[in-house]
Amino acid sequence: MKLSEPQKRHLKGLAHHLKPVVIIGQAGVTEGVLGEIGVALDFHELIKVKVNAGEREERDAMIEAITTATGAVFINRIGHVAIFFRRNSRKPKVVLPA
Repeated sequence: MKLSEPQKRHLKGLAHHLKPVVIIGQAGVTEGVLGEIGVALDFHELIKVKVNAGEREERDAMIEAITTATGAVFINRIGHVAIFFRRNSRKPKVVLPA
């Protein structure tokens, strides 16, 4: 799914008040973590994930792994918190601007 810049800005605004639903610890991105992220994306569509990694490159690699494994769209990252979006085709909750 490809999102335009206005759509990404809209999603950033919607995600502002959200708390991280998944926290990735020292074990990194495991199958269990990816499963939980997938469930959260199915239910909420728009989620925040806290990535606890020391170096920026490690965080970027974990975000890339999540994006690839879940099929979600990476919206933004501020510090250790990343925002992801994946449309639920059966019950869409988030309305995107055109």
